[in-house]
Amino acid sequence: MGKQKPRTEVFLNLPYDSKFENLYLSYICAIYAFGMVPRVTLEIPGGARRLDRIFGLIQGCGISVHDLSRVELDGKKPRTPRFNMPFELGLAVGWEKIGGGRHVWFVMEAKDYRLEKSLSDLKGTDPYIHGGTIEGVFREIGNAFVRQGMQPTVPQMRSIYRHVENGVPAILRRCGAASVFQARAFKEISIAASAAAGAIVG
Repeated sequence: MGKQKPRTEVFLNLPYDSKFENLYLSYICAIYAFGMVPRVTLEIPGGARRLDRIFGLIQGCGISVHDLSRVELDGKKPRTPRFNMPFELGLAVGWEKIGGGRHVWFVMEAKDYRLEKSLSDLKGTDPYIHGGTIEGVFREIGNAFVRQGMQPTVPQMRSIYRHVENGVPAILRRCGAASVFQARAFKEISIAASAAAGAIVG
């Protein structure tokens, strides 16, 4: 029996806040549904030089997905917009330019036409508009990954999501975590999503 082909890794550039939790889970579930493996900055050890590790993570992924839907000022003082997501998109675009075409990136947004204002350098790039909904994420990941080998349906992705969502409270208890945005919680959520995708999509 030949060696199994390694699965494509996908860098997920997402905001880590409680209001985004459902979309965070939906991205993870969708990536596994397509037979790929999500990677996030939560996996980066605290002792490492963060910028170098983020760029290394992007370089190790064939694809990256960048959600730029959180452009509003946050509620904490001093009130600031979130620059991490566009900054990491810039790293991915740079790697695509100098890496010999070894990287493909996609931009996700919640609202039409906002990207033209928030990041005008990307004029001519059509973002995938998910409308801030779980179903929207499934739909737009499907549109972005239409050339991938596996083509799960939105109902299949929804089933994977339901399975993972139901297991989150137990995962957080096992990890002693207050939120899903922690390294160990991400690892366990990934295991649950991968298993559910294998059972539901095959």
